[in-house]
Amino acid sequence: MRDLLVAGFVILSLPACFRRPFIGLLLFTLLAYMRVQDLTWGWARYERWSFYVAIVTLAGFVFAKQEDKRLFLPDMRSWIMVGLMAVVGVSLLASDNLRAGDFENYTEYCKIIGVALFTTAVVRTRDHLRLLIWVIALSFGFFGAKNGANFIAHAGNMFINQGPGGMMADNNDFALALAMAVPLLMHLGLSDRRDIVRRVTLALVPLTIFTIIATHSRGGFLALGVGLMVLAWRSRNRFAGFAVLILMVVAGFLAAPQSYIKRISTIRDYQTEGSAKGRLDAWKVAGNMIAERPMLGVGFEKFQQNYRRFDPNATDESESGPGTRVAHNSYLQIWAECGTVAFLLYMVLIAWSFFDLWRLRREAERRYHSSWILSYATMFEASMAVFVVGSFFLNRAHFDLFYHFVAVILVFTTLARRAMRDETLYPLRSTERARLALERRRGFAPSTRTVTVGT
Repeated sequence: MRDLLVAGFVILSLPACFRRPFIGLLLFTLLAYMRVQDLTWGWARYERWSFYVAIVTLAGFVFAKQEDKRLFLPDMRSWIMVGLMAVVGVSLLASDNLRAGDFENYTEYCKIIGVALFTTAVVRTRDHLRLLIWVIALSFGFFGAKNGANFIAHAGNMFINQGPGGMMADNNDFALALAMAVPLLMHLGLSDRRDIVRRVTLALVPLTIFTIIATHSRGGFLALGVGLMVLAWRSRNRFAGFAVLILMVVAGFLAAPQSYIKRISTIRDYQTEGSAKGRLDAWKVAGNMIAERPMLGVGFEKFQQNYRRFDPNATDESESGPGTRVAHNSYLQIWAECGTVAFLLYMVLIAWSFFDLWRLRREAERRYHSSWILSYATMFEASMAVFVVGSFFLNRAHFDLFYHFVAVILVFTTLARRAMRDETLYPLRSTERARLALERRRGFAPSTRTVTVGT
């Protein structure tokens, strides 16, 4: 029955995806993050639903009659993502021992970038942006509710050693994705005027945090902590925000199982604890790769294949040695595999996203006491901070959610700046209104424009 429900839902949605590519993006996002196909038990679980939705959506986008249609927003971040695809491809071609599977992995990476760029093309209004954020947040909130309730039912005696699949197959990746979703759920819940929606959405926040605890991911713990600190710092009353955060931490440690507290306490023993020491060793090997092949690296997704070659302590065991040999650091991963140019582009992409959010916040704070713009800026800043910290301990340089967030932030800042030009939609502070009136008399006032991307 589940197979028929999922198949029917996707198939019946395809005509709407063709007519409205934005609906296709929402459905693709749902399949990617909530992974409804994995909730089935039969044939529907193995169908390529995302591929079918992508093909129909792209066809609808190509044949759509739209005067200002474009492949993506012409922003520097868009071109950086295009440049990353090119540089990563060159690093793969220049690597040793090319295999058929290498190009399949690279194709998947190009799909990730393609979805991000497509997002900037079809998300054109504030309503579009809000709907997309709701789909992303509730997709992860579903896993938070499901596993969080199970965590409570088992009195905390629960361990998630594997995620739902896809980009979240590993428990650490699962924890990182959920931690990035917590700021979304919190701000969407606080900003919604409907009482029932607000209550349900806010209830997903502690359940999602319980799920992160159940993964026993130390990187997820640190990333979540940084995200909550950003939310507290950006709150209207910082003292109250940090007081609530401290109470949450105390309550969390009182309610957390001893196995989790013991796991987190091993962070202090990073030089001797096995998993942490393995990460330090992997970082040294990554450094050796960077030193020997700084320009193009050892090749996309070829870190493990070249591990023994650059490990001074390698033995005569199997090719990859015992365990999984990965960089355990997204920044070292892309630097060692794809070279310095790719690493710099990646870092600029992160820095530009933060800088744009901070610059937009300064502009909005001069104009408004409170606004959806300030709320969204805080939400995205906290989520990006979660990724920056969490990815320092994970091999997630090619994390789908990161590139999607970069695209969503690009759309948000574009929409927000155009919204701020329309005084009738978003009233200004009296002091700012007086300043703009003076500028208008002098001929310097900004023109009003419709709040739509691409116009």
